[in-house]
Amino acid sequence: MDEQFLIVGLGNPGIKYRYTRHNLGFMIVEKIAEILKCKFKSGKADYLITKTDYNGRTIILVKPLTYMNNSGVAVLDLIQRFKPPQANLLIVLDDFNLPFGKLRFRSKGNDGGHNGLQSVIYQLESELFSRLRIGVGNDNMKDPVVFVLSKFDKEEKKEIPFIIQHTAEACLDFVELEIEKVMNKYN
Repeated sequence: MDEQFLIVGLGNPGIKYRYTRHNLGFMIVEKIAEILKCKFKSGKADYLITKTDYNGRTIILVKPLTYMNNSGVAVLDLIQRFKPPQANLLIVLDDFNLPFGKLRFRSKGNDGGHNGLQSVIYQLESELFSRLRIGVGNDNMKDPVVFVLSKFDKEEKKEIPFIIQHTAEACLDFVELEIEKVMNKYN
């Protein structure tokens, strides 16, 4: 049996949220699916899913449809269904506390104030899974919720295609390299 990797991009479903900062996780897994020439379809629960082979490994890409604050419900269902090794789970999400475009891989850790990640930790009852945070910047607004649910500005929109491509490639490196090597390469 080949090795399975589960890569979950966090975001919110619906047109209203499509191009917001908070949906960067969705954008990344969509780019990976494009690179690997596979298409998302409805899953057995509240998520969109695609599964494909990549260099002798199986990659399962997922976009939970549970809204950000309940992302863990979908992740738990997927873990129970596919049973990937814990080291092969990667959660991809935006990070308000990182500079725009900066990547940060971690093999474990707390939620850092991110509600989607908090939901995953709660549902899995563990912080021992990899995550890739992508910086969306911080304009020092008093309400970070308003900021992460806003769309990228004109200057950021110019950089977003490169950031998405670079981050998708980083996720594919996660599948082929150990987490420590990926952390050294991208952090």
